[in-house]
Amino acid sequence: MLVLVTPIGVAQVSSDLDYLPSDIQYDPKVPKPEAVLGYPVGTWHVRHDQIVNYLYKLADSSDRVSIEEIGRSHEQRPILLLTFSSAANQKNLSALRQTHLAALEGNKAANAPLVLWMGYSVHGNEPSGANAGLLVAYYLAAAQGEEVEKLLDEAVILLEPALNPDGLSRFAQWANMHKGLNLVSDPNHREHWEDWPSGRTNHYWFDLNRDWLLLTHPESRARIAKFHEWRPQVLTDFHEMGTNSTFFFQPGIPSRKNPWTPDANVDLTHALGKFHAAALDKTGQLYFTQESFDDFYYGKGSTYPDAMGSVGILFEQASSRGHLQDSIHGPLSFPATIQNQVTTSLSTFAGALANAKALKDYQRGFAAETARLADKDELSGYLLSESQDKSRFQALLDILRQHKIQLHGLSKDLQLDGKKFSSDSTVFVPLDQPQYRLLKSIFSTRTSFQDNTFYDVSNWNLPLAFNIDYLPVARSNWRKVPISDTLPTLTSSPSSLKEGAYAYAFSWQDSKAPMLLQSLLEAGIKVKVAGGAFTATTTQGSVAFAAGSIVVPRALQQPANWVASIEKFSKAADIKVWSIESGLTAQGSDLGSRSMMVLETPKLLLVGGVGTSQYEVGEVWHYLDQHVGLPATIVDMDRLSRITLSDYSHIVMVDGDYRQLDDKLVDRIQDWIKQGGVLIAQKGAAKWASQQEWLQASFLSDKEISAAFDTSQLSFADQEALQGKQRIAGAVLAGNVDLSHPLAFGYDNTDVAFLRNSNLVMRANAKPFIQVSGYSQKPLRAGYVSDEMQKLLAGSSNLVANKLGKGKVIGTTDNLTFRGYWYGTSRFLSNAIYLAPLMDN
Repeated sequence: MLVLVTPIGVAQVSSDLDYLPSDIQYDPKVPKPEAVLGYPVGTWHVRHDQIVNYLYKLADSSDRVSIEEIGRSHEQRPILLLTFSSAANQKNLSALRQTHLAALEGNKAANAPLVLWMGYSVHGNEPSGANAGLLVAYYLAAAQGEEVEKLLDEAVILLEPALNPDGLSRFAQWANMHKGLNLVSDPNHREHWEDWPSGRTNHYWFDLNRDWLLLTHPESRARIAKFHEWRPQVLTDFHEMGTNSTFFFQPGIPSRKNPWTPDANVDLTHALGKFHAAALDKTGQLYFTQESFDDFYYGKGSTYPDAMGSVGILFEQASSRGHLQDSIHGPLSFPATIQNQVTTSLSTFAGALANAKALKDYQRGFAAETARLADKDELSGYLLSESQDKSRFQALLDILRQHKIQLHGLSKDLQLDGKKFSSDSTVFVPLDQPQYRLLKSIFSTRTSFQDNTFYDVSNWNLPLAFNIDYLPVARSNWRKVPISDTLPTLTSSPSSLKEGAYAYAFSWQDSKAPMLLQSLLEAGIKVKVAGGAFTATTTQGSVAFAAGSIVVPRALQQPANWVASIEKFSKAADIKVWSIESGLTAQGSDLGSRSMMVLETPKLLLVGGVGTSQYEVGEVWHYLDQHVGLPATIVDMDRLSRITLSDYSHIVMVDGDYRQLDDKLVDRIQDWIKQGGVLIAQKGAAKWASQQEWLQASFLSDKEISAAFDTSQLSFADQEALQGKQRIAGAVLAGNVDLSHPLAFGYDNTDVAFLRNSNLVMRANAKPFIQVSGYSQKPLRAGYVSDEMQKLLAGSSNLVANKLGKGKVIGTTDNLTFRGYWYGTSRFLSNAIYLAPLMDN
């Protein structure tokens, strides 16, 4: 049995069975994890490849389990989903699934199964969940007796053993490489302090627990597809928290529930919580509930299911962050953390079985009540329209479709509320559909809340994130919308280029234009960028090109087969390239004008390492790598002094603490800029650049921001509320963009939504030609920003750019590539990389 020195503390484990109920038998034909790993679970941190190896052997040994690979991580690790049920049910899984889905629509079939989804370790350095998943899988496959047989007869259990394969493997390597024969529990030991980046994140250093709605990554896309195939009644999400904590299970803070989640969801969570409490009481474990953590953001594992009629449940276990670590409750061992995750996995099964009827009734009632809410809504849906950037529009629609959101096209053009909507670039999203609650959240512009303290973002409006024009359609107007089942074709006509043309050109307005440009540059093709709009004669007639358009002249020395290369790359980017017949233009600059500037292939250095935000570094890396095709050299901050800066054309610095850079290095960076380098600084880096007097902007100090809040009448109990008012966790603010500035080329509307997740305030820039974007006088579009912070931000600058010697410095207070889905502002980053030379005009 598991030997606990204290209720929290040290565990000695000699067998995998030590974690599991001892009053039942286990099928000897089913291998325990230790038989495959070579040691009991918890002795070492298990790698993902070991998990995969064991689970395939488990599936081969038992007729209670089926296994499938549902996708691959960025690092090509298989994403596995196991389905447990009785042997008889395994032969009939497809029919059981259909019966279950029919029940959701009101068919009260008596034989509809209970469907549970068990998910472990979405954060790779929270490994007790994944290790517990091995033991739970063994239990479901091998345990004998009436209790487990009833569970398998009446339920289908979907088990995802490791939601973040890449991060889990990264952390396992870290923990194992520091383990000695004698475990070191000292919190200062290197084992308990991961290197940068931590194993919490995936390959691109994203937090996958924020990606259930956004679907930026393959791990999330694979999971959501299977979630919608099964629509479980309960979904569990096993995590870890600080070493000095105990154990948490939901419900969380009642006032921090998403308003579209029914109260009955919380009631069921309470009902299941009684089973967790009883199980933990039996083993003497400390725990808490209804504190910390929230259920507001619908993009997390424990909240996304709530929008679908499932009950999502978060578990948080105090972390040993290695094999053994001292805590305020005594030594905390890795096996002890695994034990609590196993215990509450089994209590989930018991609680779900005991509440099976209530869970099924709730899910059926959820669908019916959702339909009633949609019927009563004053809106009938939303019109989405984007004519210039079809790639950006397509990316948004792809996300909506993955969430099983119904979309319609228009059978003809429409004019409504003074706006024109073309049938070839408009989609109608009806609210009268099962995803009504998720849609209301996705399109939310709520700015006031019952509880203003947010664990995560307070808004995630997808059309605003994608900078897509949309119009809420009143129910009284829905008959005016000419709905079609055929969606617009958001593709460009193919480029059939004329050999021997004077030049070739494409617009900069599509989001994939930077990718096309980068492909041309890497192929050695010489290109120019237009500093202003022009109208050229093409093989298909006169065509107007906006400022920022890319021109490939035959007059420049081009490589062999360059025209064929342009055709190939344009097809990959789905961007129309035109054949131009003359350098003389009907309007604007001629193609030989000095305003047409030659572009060089960028060589970009991205500063990372300790002192920088791994999330923001990862977001920039992901954007450049996945969307632009630009290889970025990532250099840790503590190595910058050993780098030859002249090897690079651009340096990107994200949020971080750059005060650790010594004066000699700061002087070198300044010289590099003055010699022609481009520094792109985000958030804290922008403030630091302004302090070096490189960025011609100034910021409010922390004291000035604090002084905006009246604290004279506050009590000790008001501390958290004050911190919540001073913090901007994630809200949408309206920027007013100067469309004539080169960094804004490709945009066609001055109103651009920015994601803000800091309380930095850049003063309004009075110098001419510096400000690219400034906040409006009433900037808040969606989410929570306190009145005091809104007053400070009103009219302030949020994106500026200036010359310094021969170089440029570009600074922003906002996260331009937030979580990989804020397409609306990521263009500013590629503009800063490719179009900065136009600032010399």
